[in-house]
Amino acid sequence: MPRPLGELEDAVMTRVWQWNRPVTVREVLEDLQQERSIAYTTVMTVMDNLHQKGWVRREVDGRAYRYTAVSTRAAYSAALMNEAWAQSDNPAAALVAFFGMMSQDQREALNDAIRIVSPISAPPAEAVEAAEPAKAAEPAEPAEAVADKAADGSEGQER
Repeated sequence: MPRPLGELEDAVMTRVWQWNRPVTVREVLEDLQQERSIAYTTVMTVMDNLHQKGWVRREVDGRAYRYTAVSTRAAYSAALMNEAWAQSDNPAAALVAFFGMMSQDQREALNDAIRIVSPISAPPAEAVEAAEPAKAAEPAEPAEAVADKAADGSEGQER
C-alpha cells in the first residue's frame, strides 16, 4: 500500500498524471513556479524520490531524464481508500460513515462505478432452465438439513 504523497510530491505527481506523457524536471519546475517559488534542485530531488518509491519510471533523454507515471491517479486514490478501509475494526461501519459523508455527485459516481464492476445482469431463470439438461424432479433439500449435514460431517451419507 502506498503511503500518502507529501504536499510537493502530490503537486509534482498531479502534473505528471494530468499531462499523461513523459515530462522533464524543467517542465514541472516551470509549471510549479507559476504558483510558488521553488528551485530546480528541489523538483529534481522530489522526482528522483518519486522514482525511488516506484511512482514514476524514467528514461534518459540527452543529459536529463523524462519521467512517466507508473499508475493513474485513480489507482493511487483507490489504494489509499482500500488501505484506510482495511485498517478499520468494523469495515461495514466505516463504509456507512464514508457513504454518509458523500455529496450527491459522489453518490452518483459511486452508483456508476457499481454498475461498471457488477455483472450486467443474471439471465432470467427461464433461460437458465432451458439451457440446462432436463433433470428428474426431486424435492429440494431444506437449507437446515444441508447445514446440519455439513456440521456433523454426514454430507453425502444417508440419514
